[in-house]
Amino acid sequence: MIELSEIAFLAGAGLLAGAVNALAGGGTLISFPALLALGYPSITASVTNAVALWPGYLGGVLGYRAELRGQRRRATVLSATAVLGAIAGSSLLLLTPGRLFDSLVPWLVAFASLALLVQPWLRKRFEGDGRQGTSRLIYVGVFLGGCYGAYFNGGMGVLLLAVLGLFLHDNLHRVNAVRAMLSLVVSTVSVVAFSLFGPVRWEAVAVVAPASLAGGFLGTRVARLMPPAVLRGVVVVFGLGVATLLALR
Repeated sequence: MIELSEIAFLAGAGLLAGAVNALAGGGTLISFPALLALGYPSITASVTNAVALWPGYLGGVLGYRAELRGQRRRATVLSATAVLGAIAGSSLLLLTPGRLFDSLVPWLVAFASLALLVQPWLRKRFEGDGRQGTSRLIYVGVFLGGCYGAYFNGGMGVLLLAVLGLFLHDNLHRVNAVRAMLSLVVSTVSVVAFSLFGPVRWEAVAVVAPASLAGGFLGTRVARLMPPAVLRGVVVVFGLGVATLLALR
């Protein structure tokens, strides 16, 4: 039975995670450590977090409806590749021994933090690239991105944007729209797999999911008070601090 103080703590974490995802990405670096802080085992925290943040990815796709027009074939083909990667990543997580995952978590959190740190550079790098054509290597990249995203949600969006930006060479907003679709696909596969076979703590999901959705809607208002670059820096420092504490533990 979850206590009232824990409900308030998780609701706050979910609200902040949703706002961070809307502004800079990296909301997992808020909600995942919050679940760990309440004593949830690392794998339980990871699968619960993945399920709880699903509504935010749906909201992202709905927000990019205009940019997705005319990209149906591209999004469909890449989504099929992302599904395969997500199945592999979800299966790998469910088969990973708890102690092994515990040892990997600090490195995963650190990677997600650093990926968030270089996100602005990646956006500028891809926005100015005018090459044409699509390499078949994009399917390898999307598969690996889907695999990573299903295994550990943190940094998935940044990784997928890096892959798509390298190979699609389109308007950044259209590329980001496809990224949002692939993130939703990977998240959906994860939710199905973890709901059926994973140790999801549904009482935590019931608190974090609506809070993260509300946080996403409030993200634009927060942007007026705190520049995204500042927020990104705070989350990166927080994430690296969490990674260090987890490694020492």
